Amino acid sequence: MYIIINNNSIFLSIISDSVPFIPNVSKLSQKIGINRTTLLTYLNYLHESKLTTNLYSSSTGISLLQKPEKLYLENTNLAYALGSNVDIGNLRETFFLNQLTHSHSLTLPADSDFRIDQTWSVEVGGKNKNLPDISLTDHYIAADGIEIGLGKKIPLWLFGYLY
Repeated sequence: MYIIINNNSIFLSIISDSVPFIPNVSKLSQKIGINRTTLLTYLNYLHESKLTTNLYSSSTGISLLQKPEKLYLENTNLAYALGSNVDIGNLRETFFLNQLTHSHSLTLPADSDFRIDQTWSVEVGGKNKNLPDISLTDHYIAADGIEIGLGKKIPLWLFGYLY
């Protein structure tokens, strides 16, 4: 499925090739030929139609006119259907985000990939991913490629049970 903006621009396909898409609203709106407010409205429509998941830096004061920090496709199947370059790191993050957004609030913190309910920070990665050297009590790893968790490293597949 494609969302077409201004005749021949295929916006959703652009997002799928560079997910997580970090939108530069000014440049993108200029390139597409629409104003900033209209572009933000389109991004909101993509989110409401469950084609994308818009991730914001904070959960307070989110409005239609606030720029999302990152855009993810709503699920991993869309990445394969729309994208030519499917990145494993992107698939991991998309899966994690998809499984948790139904019952939790996720935001984009400065120190990790995701912040769940303004309480836990989570890094998503492969089996060799490690926590930063700093000791944070609410910092965890969602690791792909492991069957059993240990300490603060949780298997990514377990988050599938939260859906």
